[in-house]
Amino acid sequence: MSAAYEEHKRLAPKKVRVTIITVSTSRYEKASQGIAVDDLSGSKALEMVKKSGHKVASRKLVNDDKEMIRLEVLRSLFDEGADVVILTGGTGLAKRDVTIESIMPLLDKEMGGFGEIFRALSYQKIGSPAYLSMALAGTLNGKIIFCLPGAPQAVELALNLILPELSHMVYITKG
Repeated sequence: MSAAYEEHKRLAPKKVRVTIITVSTSRYEKASQGIAVDDLSGSKALEMVKKSGHKVASRKLVNDDKEMIRLEVLRSLFDEGADVVILTGGTGLAKRDVTIESIMPLLDKEMGGFGEIFRALSYQKIGSPAYLSMALAGTLNGKIIFCLPGAPQAVELALNLILPELSHMVYITKG
């Protein structure tokens, strides 16, 4: 590792504030009717973020709706003070999956390497369906946004990539 990398890791915050947003029409509709919903991906993200020592600022559930997704991401980052937003779900090829299309225009910079590595590792686990993933990561005004597929196994795989470098990413994006 380079001296600069080691310096960044040393100076990086030990805990960052993370908001977890699940994007799911079916879960959102049930929750809106007062029906309890299982959110295995959101729960997996919550568990892993906490275990890594970071703070979960909030956890939300939104519909597959571009405006709702954008509003909750922006509210989380700029009104509620999250450093990072992790979205799960809505990244597929179905017409109603609009997470990527909602977030892409907001980004100042895209972290293309995240999606590439995620898909390569996914390919090792699940084969050719891995290239259907539209996992995305990028920055917005010194904040970080991740868009992950909604499967719990995909969330776990992605967070195993993200969490070891999360503090470092937050440090360098604020600089």
